[in-house]
Amino acid sequence: MANISTVDLVQIIFWLLAGCVSFYFSIDNARVWTSISMGFFLIFLSQLYVVEKALDAPWTAYTQLEAIHYIIGTVAIMVMTHGFQEYYIFSRTLELGGSKHVVYLSILGVLAGSVAFVLINPEPQYPVLRNIAMIENSTWVFLSLVNIDMIRKIYLQIRDSVIANGFIAFGVVFAALFLWKGSELYLQVYNWDYDWQIIMQNLGITLPEQFMGRRQFSLMVHDAAGLVSGLTAGGTFLYLLRLLR
Repeated sequence: MANISTVDLVQIIFWLLAGCVSFYFSIDNARVWTSISMGFFLIFLSQLYVVEKALDAPWTAYTQLEAIHYIIGTVAIMVMTHGFQEYYIFSRTLELGGSKHVVYLSILGVLAGSVAFVLINPEPQYPVLRNIAMIENSTWVFLSLVNIDMIRKIYLQIRDSVIANGFIAFGVVFAALFLWKGSELYLQVYNWDYDWQIIMQNLGITLPEQFMGRRQFSLMVHDAAGLVSGLTAGGTFLYLLRLLR
């Protein structure tokens, strides 16, 4: 059994809380919350790979699985963004189309298509996995900023509502998510990430020690923001669940 860091363990516990609460929230509340809560649940699914790999689960030897986890993470932020856009329209017009079953089936369809795409293509090696991870992080960084602005607009529409403070909390969540994924993207852009180290080690190349202070700082921001994002996400849904009952 491989060692799992305390940060990874605490982070997955937080996202387990956030994932379970958000999934229950999607079942127990109005259709307008479904896409938002399912997006947060998908983050938990994407993070499960951290524990699976740390525990040396036999299926983690298949690099397709790692690629699928990265894709689930990308789908998660896209589903959340769609959900907040829906909520903004609802806050202005009180109109909402579709049903919960349509949302669930659509997400399953996208995930099934993504799995099929990975399986029909060549098995991804480290450079390909790193490219997929960079696409995921780039999507997160951009759409986190979009969601922060969307949440601001929603708050202005519902600031007199009892759930207005919940959207302030969502703003904090996405600020932490931006730092979490943004710091990881920064490491990848400058080839300071763990996957690039593996590639260089396989080529017999030693990484230079320049700017290691910045690398360590980025790693610290990544770990701290990951913990805060999971904790605030779970806490926000628990808060909203209490208010909407």
